Amino acid sequence: MNSSQNNLVPGEEKCHIAGTFGTFLNEVLDRDQDFYFFSPDETTSNRMQQVYDVTDRAWTREVKAWDKNLAPDGKVIEMLSENTLFAVLAGHILSGGKGAMTSYEAFLPIISSQLDQHLKFLKQSKEVSWRPYYNALNILSTSCWQRQDHNGYTHQNPALITSLLSKPSNLANCFFPVDDNAAEAAWKYMYNSKNVVNLATFNKNPQPRWIDSNHADFQLTNGGASVFQFASDDAPWVIVAGIGDLPTQEALEGVKLAKEKYPELKIRFVNIAVLSYGAIGTTDNKLSQEKFYELFGDWPVVVNFHGYADSLRAIVSNYTDPRRFHIHGYEDEGSTTSPLDELSRNRCSRWDIAADILEIVEKQDLSSEMIDKKVKNAEYAKMYGVDE
Repeated sequence: MNSSQNNLVPGEEKCHIAGTFGTFLNEVLDRDQDFYFFSPDETTSNRMQQVYDVTDRAWTREVKAWDKNLAPDGKVIEMLSENTLFAVLAGHILSGGKGAMTSYEAFLPIISSQLDQHLKFLKQSKEVSWRPYYNALNILSTSCWQRQDHNGYTHQNPALITSLLSKPSNLANCFFPVDDNAAEAAWKYMYNSKNVVNLATFNKNPQPRWIDSNHADFQLTNGGASVFQFASDDAPWVIVAGIGDLPTQEALEGVKLAKEKYPELKIRFVNIAVLSYGAIGTTDNKLSQEKFYELFGDWPVVVNFHGYADSLRAIVSNYTDPRRFHIHGYEDEGSTTSPLDELSRNRCSRWDIAADILEIVEKQDLSSEMIDKKVKNAEYAKMYGVDE
């Protein structure tokens, strides 16, 4: 159920998922003259500025002395209109080209209807013998809801995940790379896939590195999920799962807190790297019922998920009774507040995860302690604007 760690100490080093995608884009923009990158907000704001090492923003008007990275032959297309950029990207792909688009997570639902039309076209084109298989339409979603402490409630919306996972055409993959190695595995799949829409969701701030490249590749070939052995015990009482970079980090911190309070506790930790219609895994490699049972058994499961809980609950119901899954996800709560308080408002913080675990094993007194710590941090954040 796992691959080797190749001497990696999980969580010890920091990595930059957005920067890693920027490096991949840099490489493909350099070697593939038919690849274009679309960004309605600033590419630099999304931490993918490495692309400017090999190309510029497309610009045909006068270039002033103070302007940077503007050129008529630039292959980065920046314009503050998600609708326009998506339309150009989709047209480029349907003409046989390749490309990718990035934006803040909260603004990507603007193109939801356009994505629906693209998916409908792909579905019908498969029924026409002379239609080719088109290159994947790839979307990089960053500046996510958990780290909008300076923008707040207006900049929180993971709804595109829900939209894509609800499409019975089964032509969309939602990737949640946990670190830079997982991002590399996701990008290889995204860049080489055909006749699908791929969405990768990740935060743009530095994150811990949890797995090596072998493990990251193993996740995708194993149906999109794997056990983190470094955070797991034999004969577990509870399964804890993370889906997304920050949700996984918080879930691991929650496990640590629960074990500090109750050292005898036995837990298995599972990371889920990708979801598709009705399943864990990609559209062409879904987690089987047998592998699902290997990972989750009959034990109670606590999940920390990047998106809305109901989107994951619909998937879980295809494998097992969803009532044994305690799913934490975005609950449309937000403000201009501290990072941990933001997570707490949506019951996705380390204290929420620890409290849930401890309640499952009937340690209600210890569970209450976790909630007390959460409330105390909220009060501190409200007073001082930072976490305690």
